[in-house]
Amino acid sequence: MESRRSSSSEPSGSRNGRLLLSVVVPCFNEEEVICDTSLRLAAVLAHAPVNSEIIYVDDGSSDSTPELLRQFQQSDEHVRVVRFSRNFGHQMAITAGLEHAAGDAVVIIDADLQDPPEVILEFVAKWMDGYDVVYGVRSEREGETAFKLWTAKAFYRCMAGLSDTRIPLDTGDFRLMSRRVVNALLGMPERDRFVRGMVSWLGFSQIGISYHREARTAGTTKFSFFKMLRFAMDGIFSFSVLPLRIATWIGFAASGIAVLGIVIAVIERLLGVHGLVKGWTSILIAVLFIGGVQLICMGIIGEYVGRTYGESKRRPLYVLRERIGFEVREGRSPERRQTRIGAIKG
Repeated sequence: MESRRSSSSEPSGSRNGRLLLSVVVPCFNEEEVICDTSLRLAAVLAHAPVNSEIIYVDDGSSDSTPELLRQFQQSDEHVRVVRFSRNFGHQMAITAGLEHAAGDAVVIIDADLQDPPEVILEFVAKWMDGYDVVYGVRSEREGETAFKLWTAKAFYRCMAGLSDTRIPLDTGDFRLMSRRVVNALLGMPERDRFVRGMVSWLGFSQIGISYHREARTAGTTKFSFFKMLRFAMDGIFSFSVLPLRIATWIGFAASGIAVLGIVIAVIERLLGVHGLVKGWTSILIAVLFIGGVQLICMGIIGEYVGRTYGESKRRPLYVLRERIGFEVREGRSPERRQTRIGAIKG
């Protein structure tokens, strides 16, 4: 679906009259690969038909990643560094990067080089054609276990069935967004963030580009099974109320089975028939079944209540330790809601 870029997405002024592209790179303990990432990004952006800046967001790393990022900034004025006071999570790091990006378009890419930086040039070409969102579609995925591939495939199919928001299959956060999409996204300060779903919900003109996802060049993944499970739950509970309806249906089904059991017991009593349902075993099974259903339903309701409680506290999504390299910008600053979304310490 093609469209022309509207006046709301035109640049507000850029160096040399050229558009500015911001590249946001979330980082967490990436000392083994971050140097290679920096070199490849610099090489790719040197061939881009736009000006560029790279914003590294350090998500509370405990290794030498912060020192390396500081060195990158000292050697390149187009590099910016945002450091969190602690680990706030991948989606919060993306949000902070978007908050600090000044570009007419913003690219999100992880630091592990599984998403090849060279695809960014294809993203930019589609953006120049008028698309507001250009997302990467993983046609192949190297270096990942069969279990992870299967669970990822199952998750996206599950989301397609549960949510009214159409989220493209086999996509991640690797994407380009125009300035008007970024501004609209920053106007959604919810805490349980599922960025790829939020971008899909916004609409605008979107297109996918297939690419070959590579294996990690170094280091290990920071997404454990439980982190992936939590991330999947954020996606499901943030974009669907169907689990609540399922809980209601399960409750009705359990009640129906219980009523049926009562009817059978009464008929047996009236007819003097014994032997179909009797003894403590049947009672124990019925109690455990009903109790299990109740706990499941309470757990689903609790997830939604807990998220509502988290939103009601209105805490900032992240706290910054420091910002490096932003003073070199020449009169460009994006519209931000820093008092609501992020907070700077000190």
